[in-house]
Amino acid sequence: MWMCAGFTMLEAGSVRSKSASMICMKNIGLYAIAGLMYYVIGYNLMYVDVGSVIGSISFLYGPSADEVALIGGNEGAAGAVAENGYSVMSDWFFQMVFVATTASIVSGALAERVKLWTFFVFVGGLTGVIYPIVGAWTWGGGWLGQMGFTDFAGSTIVHSTGGWAALAGALVVGPRWGKYRKDGSIQPTPPSNIPAVTLGVFILWMGWFGFNGGSELALSGVVNAVSMSNILVNTNLAAGAGVITALCLSRSILGRVDLFATLNGAISGMVAIT
Repeated sequence: MWMCAGFTMLEAGSVRSKSASMICMKNIGLYAIAGLMYYVIGYNLMYVDVGSVIGSISFLYGPSADEVALIGGNEGAAGAVAENGYSVMSDWFFQMVFVATTASIVSGALAERVKLWTFFVFVGGLTGVIYPIVGAWTWGGGWLGQMGFTDFAGSTIVHSTGGWAALAGALVVGPRWGKYRKDGSIQPTPPSNIPAVTLGVFILWMGWFGFNGGSELALSGVVNAVSMSNILVNTNLAAGAGVITALCLSRSILGRVDLFATLNGAISGMVAIT
């Protein structure tokens, strides 16, 4: 959820002042829609009774029967719940934040290009159907997973799915409003708030530790602790390497250091290590 705040700051600060409030509206709206759609149908499509392509076409996801019994006062169900290793709704929440991140990628790509309600309809389809089906192929144990495909923290399932969805949207709606002059030359669109963009990247940097580190899915023993610590360090190193690489490339290509290239370098490094 904190990453959605980072995306909001990054996007709102990158666009013109007149579009900043709409960007904020899109981001809080997409987070709400992602949660509702993933609860209504998305999680079932992705994880429940998955065959080779798709999971259960059923509505609403909730606690397991053992958890319901435990909440209802049946302490005898505690053993079965503990044996599962985690609360099923905790897994739903963790996965829901991933699907919201996928939608946030699309939001950034379509900034100043799409109407609010059209975007919300697109997000509903992405988070309720498209992303869960891709997830069912992989994390859900579908045909890609059966072939040995591995995606530790969502480099393909989250970032690639979001990227392809963003590309499809950009191809349909065309260039950003006001991006080009009548003669085809580029019209500069300076960002409205550079500190907000920088803060957004720092928030994403911190949120990525939960994104990657949380994908260890457990912290109950020495092995988990060692694995997670290495994941966190590698994530930080990747972001730092991305910053320095972008800084050097912008100096050599543009003849000057460029803040936006440097900030994107941090994000690129974290996407790459994911």
